[in-house]
Amino acid sequence: MSDQRQRTGKAAEDLVAARLQSVGWTLLARNARTRYGELDIVALNRSTLVFVEVKAAVEGAFYGPERPILAVGPAKQRRLRRLAGAWLSEAGRLPPHRHLRFDAIGVTYDRAGRLVDYEHLTNAF
Repeated sequence: MSDQRQRTGKAAEDLVAARLQSVGWTLLARNARTRYGELDIVALNRSTLVFVEVKAAVEGAFYGPERPILAVGPAKQRRLRRLAGAWLSEAGRLPPHRHLRFDAIGVTYDRAGRLVDYEHLTNAF
């Protein structure tokens, strides 16, 4: 992955984390490593444990789908479920929660790095 793509991805994750916290979510983990890979954000939204996948893109890029959120297809969803299961088994003591869900958030920037679009799919899969 290029340095620019890494910077864009990190900027998107930082933006998403700040937005989630600003509306009262509690971040439990960022870039949570498991034996299968990494989860972008694990958070608590009231009584729901949420695994958040963040996808970022630059407007007019030649790679990837039309909207970043569309990159969370069936294969990625299966992988995220496996990652979440591993994280839950490895995490130890968790805050009380009644529900569990997966959200997907797509962030699009223009070529100057300004936010163009922010799309949050709750209970995406």
